[in-house]
Amino acid sequence: MKTFLWAVLLGLPAALQAATLTVGENIELLVVDGKEVESSFWSPTQSIELAPGKHQVVVRYDGELKNGSKNAMYTTRPYLFELEVPVQDASIAIPRLTTLSQAKAHFERGPEWSLALADGSMKPLDYVELEGKGFGSFSKMEELVAAYNRRHGITFEQGYAVDLTQATLEVTEQGEVSLSGDALAQLKLWYSKADAEEKAAFKAWAAVQDAL
Repeated sequence: MKTFLWAVLLGLPAALQAATLTVGENIELLVVDGKEVESSFWSPTQSIELAPGKHQVVVRYDGELKNGSKNAMYTTRPYLFELEVPVQDASIAIPRLTTLSQAKAHFERGPEWSLALADGSMKPLDYVELEGKGFGSFSKMEELVAAYNRRHGITFEQGYAVDLTQATLEVTEQGEVSLSGDALAQLKLWYSKADAEEKAAFKAWAAVQDAL
C-alpha cells in the first residue's frame, strides 16, 4: 500500500520501471519531489520507490551518539539533493559516525554524502544545506522546500524535478544573461517563482485575456 501511495503522489507512470531508494543509518527521509514523506518516531520511512531519472530528495542526519559515558542526540539541518536515480536500487549514505564530537567535526567541515548503488559502486552527491528563519523553521519541511524551489525556479513535471532557470536562461562567456527556450517554459519559470497572491492575480489576468 505504501508503494502504491508513493507512486500516486509522485505522479509516476505505471509503465516505468521503479528503483528502491533507501537511506542509511540515522538518516531521516524528509521530502521527495516537493512532497513531505509521511513518517513517525516509531515507524520512520526508510525507503521509497522512484522511477529512474532526476529527483529532488531532502534528508537530515538524526541519531543518538556516544558523548563520553553518556549518549546524546545529534540532529543536523536538512540537506537537499538533486540526484539522478538509476535503474538499480540505491541508498543515500554518509560515513559511519559513532561519537558526538566525530559527528560535529564531520558536518562542520562539510559532510560527505554519497549514493551507494546495488552493484557496489559509490557516487558522491552534491548538496544544498537548507537554512530556516526563526524558532520552528524546520517544523514545516514541505513549505521550506517549496520556498527554496520558488527562489530557484524548480518545479516538478510528471514527478521529475525540472530546473526551469537552466531551461530558460542562457549565460554567455562574457556573463551576459538572456532569455532562451520557448514561451511556455518562460511562463512556467515565472509562475514557479510567484507567491499565492501573485499566482491568483495572474490567473485573473489570464482569464480576462482568454475572454477577449
